[in-house]
Amino acid sequence: MLGRRQKYYLTKFFSLFSVVRGYNILVIILAQYLAAVYILAPQLPLKKVLFDLNLLMLVLTSASAIAGGYIINNFYDSEKDLINRPRKSMLDRLVSQNTKLSAYFVLNFLSVIFASYVSFKAVVFFSLYIFGIWFYSHKLKKYLLVGNLTAAILSVTPFFAVFIYYKNFDSVIFGHATFLFLLISMREVIKDLTNLKGDLVQNYHTIPVVYGENAAKIMLTLLSILTLIPIILLILKFEIGYMKFYFYGSIFALIVFVGVLWRSDRKLHYIFLHSIIKFIIVVGVFSIVLINVDLLLNRLF
Repeated sequence: MLGRRQKYYLTKFFSLFSVVRGYNILVIILAQYLAAVYILAPQLPLKKVLFDLNLLMLVLTSASAIAGGYIINNFYDSEKDLINRPRKSMLDRLVSQNTKLSAYFVLNFLSVIFASYVSFKAVVFFSLYIFGIWFYSHKLKKYLLVGNLTAAILSVTPFFAVFIYYKNFDSVIFGHATFLFLLISMREVIKDLTNLKGDLVQNYHTIPVVYGENAAKIMLTLLSILTLIPIILLILKFEIGYMKFYFYGSIFALIVFVGVLWRSDRKLHYIFLHSIIKFIIVVGVFSIVLINVDLLLNRLF
């Protein structure tokens, strides 16, 4: 049985884990390593990639900066989250705002320290990234379209750090990046629909607030159609192995998404749609191994 003190610290841990979206960070870490192994440096031995200290430092830098970003975003959105997500907000509030800010500065400091191991350019890159996250959370997210675009760019930026490290700029990488960018853009618009009530109260200028829900649905439909472009190019123009079946499945999922979208008129519906996009992204991370199954089998056995 856990004592009162142990329960207290365990509760605080889960609260902070909720604030920094620990599960998202774990997925991002996995995605960066899988991308390095199967897309960016498939010619290198597995051990050389997995035990590359520079790559590890870049991944830790990204994870620390992203965790800090979630904290500062939670800090500025505390009132809005109390309206939109009262249960999660109550869990998040188990950690004081002062503690959150302290954790934010510590994580950003660690991020710069990790980056300094790699190079001074990495320090500059991630310092600008940290500033970008803060500026987005403090100002940009309230502005029409700018907030959505900035959020999507910030979400894919850590992957470009790994791309630059391996100096691999093949077209296939930009195909995957464009696909991911469009999915994240869709996710941001869906979040605006889900958070409509809180955004109205806090005077956020999102697409649903300014132009209405139908305008947001039209934009999501257009983004879904645009997402087909990198999917078709990746399937027809590049060697992606069995990952093509993932993209076939993504097309089906996007058709279902659009069908449900135009029948949605409640927050619960939009949460379901958000889950579809998140599912496509997460499954995509694990599907990276399908690019070269023989490589996977050879490395395992």
